[in-house]
Amino acid sequence: MRSIFHWFSSPPHDAPKATILLRLMAGSVFLWEGILKFVYVNQGMGRFTKLGFPFPDFTASFVGGLEIVGGLLILLGLGTRFVAVPFLIEMVVAMLSTKIGLYLGTSPLPLPPSPPVTGFWAVLHEVRSEYAQLLTSAFLLCAGPGPWSVDARWARHRTEQGKHKSSSTEIANAPTPTRSSRSLYEPAGSARATRSLTRGSGSNDCDNV
Repeated sequence: MRSIFHWFSSPPHDAPKATILLRLMAGSVFLWEGILKFVYVNQGMGRFTKLGFPFPDFTASFVGGLEIVGGLLILLGLGTRFVAVPFLIEMVVAMLSTKIGLYLGTSPLPLPPSPPVTGFWAVLHEVRSEYAQLLTSAFLLCAGPGPWSVDARWARHRTEQGKHKSSSTEIANAPTPTRSSRSLYEPAGSARATRSLTRGSGSNDCDNV
């Protein structure tokens, strides 16, 4: 469990810098689509009512809030992998709930204004937005938000802190240099040797006299 949480909370930050373009695309689309669900009833509660979702008012508010908050997080590159998972689920549910009826010609939503109106090609044409958001979310889940993101900045900060702590630990655990007993008494021994040489030279001078 801990390894799974670590995988989600520590995405790689070595993705190309151009990853920010995908984040800008996906995050902004989720953001304004979430706002539209609160501004226009036909995009929020009315749409979910026609599609037959239970508790359409609550469901529309929940999905709209998720898109607003999640879109902002993707734009910032914060908690990217955590946000990508519910967006993947949302896109799959959106495709299944709207495009099956479009394929069969039984969709409760208004049909496209121009051909193809139903069938396989109509589905391919109308699913383009959900398909792009789905694959972009999958890419961000696997590759991470890239180096220009809050996730990457925090990862670099944690790495620097870890290096600083390890260097401080190495310094603290390093052995303290000690002087040997010989080196402690070396100055005294040198002094005695100097005095003996001085006495010796003095006695020789007297003998010479």
